[in-house]
Amino acid sequence: MRFLGLDLGTKSLGIAVSDKTNLVATPYKTIHFPEEQYETVLKELETIIKEKQITDLVLGLPKNMDNSCGFATERSQKFKNILEEYFHIPIHLVDERLSSKEAENILIHTDMNRKKRKKVVDNVAAAIILDTYLKERRILNDQYEK
Repeated sequence: MRFLGLDLGTKSLGIAVSDKTNLVATPYKTIHFPEEQYETVLKELETIIKEKQITDLVLGLPKNMDNSCGFATERSQKFKNILEEYFHIPIHLVDERLSSKEAENILIHTDMNRKKRKKVVDNVAAAIILDTYLKERRILNDQYEK
């Protein structure tokens, strides 16, 4: 098993990949696309999935702070449906509240300038989303084995 983490925006898709042991999530790249034209990323995603031997996708689900769903949640659900129809592999949704803010804070802490941060914040957020999923998966597996 190998996982690809996805952080969907209105004009970009941050991508992170797990290592072969599924312990580490690493920022991979950001794909930019015309606003809300999600289908345009499918071919590039297909190449990455084949190249990295991805078995599952992990998509961030942006909920409001009060746990309600809004436009961004609907956007991710729509994208999930597009991915399911195209790839036919498992897609896991992960609550991504504050992942972009956390990514921004990490990059600020490393003294990265604003221009460079803007280029990588989406794939760092994708790594945070993927890392969250991998940790939750390990915890569930540990509980199941006991």
